[in-house]
This record gives sequence, structure tokens and C-alpha cells, in this order.
Amino acid sequence: MKKLTILFLLLIPSLAIVAQPIFDLGVKAGINNSKVTFKKSEFNSESIVKTHIGAFARLGYNRIYIQPEAYFSAKGGAVLAPGSDLSERAAKFDFNNIDVPILLGVKVLKGGMANLRIMGGPVFSFVTDKGFDAPDDDFLKEYVKDHYFGYQYGVGVDVWHFSLDARMEHGANDIYSYPNGDINGKNQTFLVTLGFKIL
Repeated sequence: MKKLTILFLLLIPSLAIVAQPIFDLGVKAGINNSKVTFKKSEFNSESIVKTHIGAFARLGYNRIYIQPEAYFSAKGGAVLAPGSDLSERAAKFDFNNIDVPILLGVKVLKGGMANLRIMGGPVFSFVTDKGFDAPDDDFLKEYVKDHYFGYQYGVGVDVWHFSLDARMEHGANDIYSYPNGDINGKNQTFLVTLGFKIL
């Protein structure tokens, strides 16, 4: 019994070293390249470049962590009818969100001052402002939704207190939902983010 107790006490420091706790808190900002995509083949989507800014936390042990975030994000895009150009938009979306992703991440390469990470998880988006312009009744502002959700996945690099992430975001449900289901659109966004850990 004594031998087992001594062995357990000797293992505690080594277990603490292996299971290194992760707690980070930081701010982040970056750019979005987003568009609203439609299933109907006659509508083509053009992307728009906007920005995002907010905060993140990172909680976990050793190589695995959960990263909840909250940030203000501007998104949108242009919808083109067949054979049209940017001067003949069928509609233009320009909306602002509060985005709340909850990501599961893994440090695939872990160094002293630098890490390489992969991550993925759901994102919940709440529309705070609906900028919308359409020349006819094919698209109406009232059918832009107040909230939607999707998922993000990507890679990231940590160097000292800085982090750089590149992610894709796909809408799981519609940002634009026409009542008869004929013209429904989903958000699609590519994000590049620079973060700074303050804790």
C-alpha cells in the first residue's frame, strides 16, 4: 500500500506537466471575404470584403482546447442575374452581425514560443443591421433573417502573444429566406484574423 501511495505521489508532478492547463484571453481583428450563395443556378454570387473585431478566450489542457469568441462582423455580397455585370445587380446584401463561434481546437505542432493549430465548430450569428438594395421585387429586405447559424473550420499559428487564423465559414441555414422557398441564400465567408493574447 505504501509503495502505491509513493508511486502516486511521484506521478502527480509528471501528470501536472503533461496536462498543462490552457487559459488565454485576447482581442482580435481581421478581414472577411463573404458572399450570399443561392441554389438556383441563374443567380451568381459576387463577394464583398469587410472587417471584424472582437475578443476570444481559450480553455483546455495540453494540446486540446475550446475557444469561444464574440465579435462584431460586417458581411454581405452581390447577387447577379445571368449575363449581368456589377452594374446590373439583382440584389446587394450588406449586413452587420454579432458572431459567436464555439470552436474545438488541437495544437498539432506544439513548440515553446510557437504552435500550429487546427479548429472547427459552430457559429451563431445575430444580425444587428440589414443593409439591402434590390431594383425589383425578386428580392425583399423583409426576408433577410435576424439570426442564423453555421460552422467554421480552419488553421491557426501562435507566435509569442500573437495568433493568426485563417477560417472558412458556411451557413447551415438561410440568411435570406423567400416564403415559397424558391430563392433562399446562405452566407459563405473566408476570414483572416490577427489576435493578441492579453492573458
